[in-house]
Amino acid sequence: MEPIISIKDLYLNIGNSSILRNINVDIPKNKITVILGPSGCGKTTLLRCLNRLNDLNPQVKITGSIIMHGEDILHTSTDVTEIRRKAGLLSQRPYPLPMNIFNNVAYGLRINRDLSRKEMHQRVEEMLRQVSLWEEVKDRLKEPAGRLSIGQQQRLCLARGLAVHPEIILADEPTSALDPISSEAIEKKFRELKDEYSIVMVTHVLRQARRIADYVVFMYLGEVIEQGTAEELFENPKKEMTQAYLKGLYLN
Repeated sequence: MEPIISIKDLYLNIGNSSILRNINVDIPKNKITVILGPSGCGKTTLLRCLNRLNDLNPQVKITGSIIMHGEDILHTSTDVTEIRRKAGLLSQRPYPLPMNIFNNVAYGLRINRDLSRKEMHQRVEEMLRQVSLWEEVKDRLKEPAGRLSIGQQQRLCLARGLAVHPEIILADEPTSALDPISSEAIEKKFRELKDEYSIVMVTHVLRQARRIADYVVFMYLGEVIEQGTAEELFENPKKEMTQAYLKGLYLN
């Protein structure tokens, strides 16, 4: 599988605490890569390395490399804002902007493109259709986004992220705050979107990983224990710790 991101010899400390150790992972292009493991094992920290959100913590010290399009995004003159545009983050809980539904999606478009009013409306509709939200909100576009259900808000945040044309969708337990129907909708949408985007998703829910993953990175205590295609890792895990986790012996 062709990698879109290659992580080499990555170590991350926060103050005197070692959070990530010796991470070597290739993230395949146009696949759903699931970073799996129990709570507190470093999954989210690793995910946030991919768009340099860990930079916001002044105590973070990071070594190694993360190669995207031949460029090490950890040691580059590239604008961090551009890195984050290419790799947008969908958080555990949705955070719609304090404005109406239309402007939530239009926000990113206004920053990155000079569009006419007609073009703006077309693009907003296109993004809302892409996340299967248009039919639910087309008559409510001027309402505050906060009036939407949590599941609708999460899809709105996804539409907002897609509006700036990322290459990679980073999803940090994006269904943990959602009801089962909304969770299923997000999973279904990810499976559709992987034809256009590469998706990296953090979860500690084994059932979800089995449903959605093409490629799996299993972590424990800040290290990558095993990685491979979903079929390889779930059907024939090589490491004893992976085997134990898949049997439920490591509790979340």
